[in-house]
Amino acid sequence: MFREMRRRNQQLSAEECAEILMRATCGVLAVDGDDDYPYAVPLSYVFDGEKLYFHCARSGHKLDALRRNPRASLCVVDQDQVMPEEFTTYFRSVIVFGTVRELTDDVERRAVAELLGRRFWPEATEEALGREVASAQGRLCVLEMTPEHVTGKEAIELVRARRKAAK
Repeated sequence: MFREMRRRNQQLSAEECAEILMRATCGVLAVDGDDDYPYAVPLSYVFDGEKLYFHCARSGHKLDALRRNPRASLCVVDQDQVMPEEFTTYFRSVIVFGTVRELTDDVERRAVAELLGRRFWPEATEEALGREVASAQGRLCVLEMTPEHVTGKEAIELVRARRKAAK
């Protein structure tokens, strides 16, 4: 179902992909948009080691698309260093393919909202975080992405540098 990477020597391991997903905070979600146009939207997310979670408004283009077709991909760029003198870019990125569902259970929604809150406001007290989550609860839509396929790739120059450092 999913294609194998052509340049397998540049493929990141599952562990490296998970590390990038844990470290990064922003990705671009691509969905099946209106009139056969893809719709890609940048968003903040949190990865719990198994699933990815995002929040959004309770209506809009992204949500309409996901309700029609829950399949999506999320692209996360970990590194993008332009090397003009080499006519290349030292990149590292991960793409997650999976299905997205809207969480409707209030307990689940609150738990994910707290997870997102801790990720993006780590110094918040439990009281402050609780207040913020409670105030957003009525207007917040929480989405969960279950990965079906995860792939990562880095520039060949980074692969070579890593091999050289390991020697």
